[in-house]
Amino acid sequence: QVQLVESGGGLVQPGESLRLSCAASRSGFSIETMGWYRQAPGKAREMVAVAKRYGSRIYADSVKGRFTMSRDNVKNTVDLEMNNLKSEDTAVYFCYAEADRTTYWGQGTQVTVSS
Repeated sequence: QVQLVESGGGLVQPGESLRLSCAASRSGFSIETMGWYRQAPGKAREMVAVAKRYGSRIYADSVKGRFTMSRDNVKNTVDLEMNNLKSEDTAVYFCYAEADRTTYWGQGTQVTVSS
C-alpha cells in the first residue's frame, strides 16, 4: 500500500507560479514510478510528468519548459514546480505512484489559473 498526500494548490493569475508537493507513505526507493496527472472539467485525466525510480523524467508537451518535477527517494516526495501558468492549466492535480504493479492516487488538489 502507498498513501499519497498532496498540498500546494490554489488560485493564481496567468503568468504566475505555483508549487505542488506530494508525500508518499513508504520509501521512494520501493516505488517504481511517481508523478503527476491532472483532470480539467469535462476532460479525461492526463499525464503531466512522471519519473521512474532511477530514470529520466517525462513531461507532457503542453507543460515542457514551464513545469519541473523533482523526485526525492530519500524524503519520499515528488514535487511539481509550475511556472508561467496559463488558464488551460486549470485542473485538479493528482499525485500518482506505481508500486508492486498497483497504481495509487492522491486525493487531488485544485489549481485554478484566472485573472
